[in-house]
Amino acid sequence: MNFSTYMTEWLYGPNGYYSKKRIIGKKGDFYTAVSTSIFFGGSIAKRLISTIESGFLSPQSYVVEIGAHQGYLIADMIQFIYTLKPELLESLTFCIVEPFTENRLMQEAYFKDSFGDSVKFLHVKSLEELTCQEAFFVANEIFDAFTCEVVYDNKMLTCKENNQLVFEPIDASTQALAHCYGITKGEVAVGYEAFAKAMAKSSTRYEFVTFDYGDKQARNDFSLRVYAEQKVYPFFALTPLIEDESLREPVSFETFFGHSDITYDVHFGHLIGAYEQSGAMLHRFTTQMTALIEFGLIELLEMLHTHATKENYEKEANKVKILIDPAFMGERFKMACFRKD
Repeated sequence: MNFSTYMTEWLYGPNGYYSKKRIIGKKGDFYTAVSTSIFFGGSIAKRLISTIESGFLSPQSYVVEIGAHQGYLIADMIQFIYTLKPELLESLTFCIVEPFTENRLMQEAYFKDSFGDSVKFLHVKSLEELTCQEAFFVANEIFDAFTCEVVYDNKMLTCKENNQLVFEPIDASTQALAHCYGITKGEVAVGYEAFAKAMAKSSTRYEFVTFDYGDKQARNDFSLRVYAEQKVYPFFALTPLIEDESLREPVSFETFFGHSDITYDVHFGHLIGAYEQSGAMLHRFTTQMTALIEFGLIELLEMLHTHATKENYEKEANKVKILIDPAFMGERFKMACFRKD
C-alpha cells in the first residue's frame, strides 16, 4: 500500500492515534501553542475582532475551529471576546469541526461546564456539513496531521506485508504534485486541495488563520518523525532503510503504530497553492512571533500587567515567551492567513 494509506490507518483508523481521546501538553506525547498559553487564543480572538471591525466579516459570522482537540483554543477565544468585546457573544455562532464521537463528547462537556447556554455552539463532522454566509476559521497544527506520500527522486515509499518498507516507482498523481512544488526528497501532503475546496464551498466569505511548523519552500529532505512521550524519533531511524547504522533507534516504527503521533514539516508553498486553486487568496504569511504581535499580543499583556498581580503577570509572560521566542516556537512555527470573498 502507499505510505499515505498506512499513515491514515496509523492516525485515523479504528485504533488510530487521533481516533481516541488523547492528552496534549506536558503529560502527553507533545505540546502545542494552545497548551502553552491562553494568550495564543487571546491573540487570535483580538484578530477576529479586528477583522469584524474592519468590515471584512460581520458580527453574525461563524467562528469555526478545525482540529480542536479538547476545545481549549476556541474556549480561550470566547473568554477574551467576553473581555474585549462582549456584545459579539450575542451574535457570533461558535462551531467545532470534529469527526470523532469521543472527542465531540469531550468538547461538548467542556463547553457545557465552561459556558452553559451563554454562547451559540454547534458541532459538524466535516466541512462538507457546514453552510454559512461568513466564517472565521482557525486551526492550530492540523496540516502536519494530513497524510503524506514520501518521495525520493522518482520513487515513493510503500508498505508491504509484515510492514516492510520499500521505495518503488512513483505514481502519476504524486509525481505531479512533487514536480509542481519542487519536491525531490521528502513528504508530499495528500488532501490539501480537497480541504481547501470544501472550505470554499462551506462559506461564501471567510478568513482562515492557521499555524503550523514548516517552511514556504521545499526543504528536499525527510522530516517525517514520531512523537512519543515528549521524545522525537526520526522516522527512518526506526527502520532498516537508514544508511548509517549508528543512527538507528533500538525500536521499530511498528511499536508506535496508533499509539504515538506521526508528523512532518508543512510545505506552506503547497498549502498556499491549494488555497489559491480553490479561489482564496493569501492575505498574510509570516512567523508565529510576528503574527501574534501583529494580532495584538503585546496589548493583551499590557492589560494583564495593569490588572494582575506581579506574580501572575510574570507567570503568564514566561509562558508567552515560549510562543514568540525564536529559540522555541517563534520562528519555526508559521502563520498563514487566507481570505475568500
